[in-house]
Amino acid sequence: MSASTIAVSLVAGGLSYGTPVLFAGLGELLSERGGVLNLGVEGMMLVGAACGFWVALIMPGPAWLVLTVAVVTAAFAGACMAALFAVMCLLWRADQIVTGLALTIFGGAAGLSSYVASVGSLVGVPGRDFFHPVSVPGFDRIPFFGESVFSGQPILVYLSWLAVVAVSIYLYHTRWGLKLRSVGEDPAAADAMGVNVRAYRFAHVVLGGAFAGVGGATYTLALLPSWSNGLTAGVGFVAIGLVIVAFWRPELLLVGCYVFGVVLSLGFTLAAVGISLPPEFYASLPYLATVVVLVVASSIWRGRRLGAPMGLGRYYSREE
Repeated sequence: MSASTIAVSLVAGGLSYGTPVLFAGLGELLSERGGVLNLGVEGMMLVGAACGFWVALIMPGPAWLVLTVAVVTAAFAGACMAALFAVMCLLWRADQIVTGLALTIFGGAAGLSSYVASVGSLVGVPGRDFFHPVSVPGFDRIPFFGESVFSGQPILVYLSWLAVVAVSIYLYHTRWGLKLRSVGEDPAAADAMGVNVRAYRFAHVVLGGAFAGVGGATYTLALLPSWSNGLTAGVGFVAIGLVIVAFWRPELLLVGCYVFGVVLSLGFTLAAVGISLPPEFYASLPYLATVVVLVVASSIWRGRRLGAPMGLGRYYSREE
């Protein structure tokens, strides 16, 4: 295998494996920009993946309609999980960290997602309708990687790029985005300016859950069109870490997610060229890399804000 073939394989793997992390990370970024730390992303991804895959198996009709409904269902499932989290944390004042971890357990491999898979008999069933690679006019003319990588991806990859652009424009070029950032930075000042802090936080937590649900569905409808319990394998927590590494900026998050995807696909590429190491080593590489980057970033920027919202993780009530 030539060096160019290896490079193409790694970049293609980065796009494929980085896309579900990117969707989940964008959702977490919106939630944290509003000052809410949501550690339940993993559970939301798994529930979204299971519900989306189930709809794709049982719904009749043309593939484009089935897949559209499946993605919307996954987003709705993730949003419902996020709404439960928002109610407990923003209305009932539960601890955000404890509630998020509890929600991950509730929706995880031994919880709701596995129950949905059991009811729908999803385990071991190959996907009937799933997203195939599509060619985008003009992308095939991009030097080196155009025809072999950028022009042959499932439509969810291209939608994730649009989502990054949309979130960036929303945060930095709209009044609603400015209000969201003010809620995350100083909720008391935002409240004094007439911003409904609780409503903004609630809405963006729910929207973040919808993104996480789509991220989970990317596994079962595009990347691995099948279901296995716990198939996200901790990617939801990686997404949370990458939001921090990206300094809460969507464009940097995109880069971090694709680097994670490249490292995740490294094992398959090296095995293809005859470099055989224990599969557990390859499987642990992307998570180890994420931890190392987090530690290095926190050490270098210790004492600085890192772009983190000042109100992140803090409950706010006008009465207090």
